[in-house]
Order: sequence, then structure tokens, then C-alpha cells
Amino acid sequence: MCPHPDPVVYRQIPVIEKIIRDETWLESERRGRPVPAEDPAVRENVCLVVLRIGRDLRETLADREDAAGNSPSSQSQPAAA
Repeated sequence: MCPHPDPVVYRQIPVIEKIIRDETWLESERRGRPVPAEDPAVRENVCLVVLRIGRDLRETLADREDAAGNSPSSQSQPAAA
């Protein structure tokens, strides 16, 4: 395990979970019956969405971490005197 986990990755998890819920619902609507989240069409659509928004999502969350002073780079710098 990585000694310093990336906090941005943890912040992406709820967003990806919502994408999975949304795509599962949408595929169920398309088919007119319930579809599990593990359905191949749902997985493919989730991957397409994550690939489409991934960089912007990561940059947005990284900016929030930086603004909060939680980035590893901001923690390793000495405080100004």
C-alpha cells in the first residue's frame, strides 16, 4: 500500500458511485426493467463517462485540496517566517 495515499482519489469515489447509480438507472429506463450495476452496458457507459470527465474531475478536486492546504506539496513546504 502507498504510504501517502492520494486524497484526490478518495474524493473521486462518491462522484464515481453517483455515475454508477445514474447509469444503472438510465440503462434500466432504456430497457424498461431493472438492470444491475454489474451489467456490461452499465460498466461500459460508466467507463465512457469517467474517461470523458476524469481529467476535469481530478483537476477540480486537486484544486480544492490545494485551497484547503491538504495537498502533499503544500505540506512538505516549510512555513513562511
